[in-house]
Amino acid sequence: MVRAPSHPALADGAHPFPHDHLLGIAALKPWEIAFLLDEAEQWVDLNRAGAAKHDGRLAGLTQINAFFENSTRTLLSFEIAGKRLGADVVNLGVSGSSVKKGETLLDTATTLNAMRPDVIVIRHAASGAVQLISEKVDCPVLNAGDGRHEHPTQALLDALTIRRRKGRIAGLKVAICGDILHSRVARSNFLLLAGQGAEVRAVAPPTLLPESVEALGVTAFTDMDEGLDGADVVMMLRLQTERMAGAYVPSTREYFHFHGLTEARLARAAPDVLVMHPGPMNRGVEIDGAIADDIARSAVTEQVEMGVAVRMACLDVLTRRRRGIAGWA
Repeated sequence: MVRAPSHPALADGAHPFPHDHLLGIAALKPWEIAFLLDEAEQWVDLNRAGAAKHDGRLAGLTQINAFFENSTRTLLSFEIAGKRLGADVVNLGVSGSSVKKGETLLDTATTLNAMRPDVIVIRHAASGAVQLISEKVDCPVLNAGDGRHEHPTQALLDALTIRRRKGRIAGLKVAICGDILHSRVARSNFLLLAGQGAEVRAVAPPTLLPESVEALGVTAFTDMDEGLDGADVVMMLRLQTERMAGAYVPSTREYFHFHGLTEARLARAAPDVLVMHPGPMNRGVEIDGAIADDIARSAVTEQVEMGVAVRMACLDVLTRRRRGIAGWA
């Protein structure tokens, strides 16, 4: 059943989520994002009560998690989400895929489609790969991260975490710090949080700031202390050395000295600052371990919990048409 609209735009009869796929945040309207966050709220409560394991609304449906790039948190989260909804979940890892044998992306898409899945979750190292596959299959596709492009469910779970902890997103000062150049998480968060009314800052060394980052609705800072000044939320990003072909930072030790999150730097933020990190964390490189473990300020483990709820909501919403739900068919 379609839930009551949570945004004034939906009162005019607009469909709460008219998309066949979830490929990125850029294509979503603010009220469509709010709808997904509202849908995820119910799963937080049901997961905590243990009731979600008996829901079964995706019973009889097949979910393929096609991960052509290594992952632990995202893959496990999508697997748990699908199984809690009752789906038959099949994981395809990069080491077991025919891509390793030279199969093209289009051939892979054709092969996956021939298996007639009901929903496919895809993670790929190439930007745009998920979009390409979505055009060649007959079922909903969810982007679990593609190259430097986007990671929409990570941004949604981050937004849900902020909204639950702070009660709102609009008007908050959010500093996203670290390796922004290589981060699809940063890009999706910039689009989502700015679109929801937050004042978003991109804080990084000059070598790790993309050109024209301000076009994504954020303010750029190269000085960490200035970027954290008065911030309500500080989100640290992992230094993605595996994506770096050159010397972007002199050393991890120097990086932490100038751009790592320490107690002294965090003192410049708001007194009730919320600290976040999408993981995996490099302690002593981008964040001090004591800050990461401070449950009063850190929401790192809560982000993981919200990830399962958000992915359950996305799987549910995107398969409603296939399940013949009233208002979606």
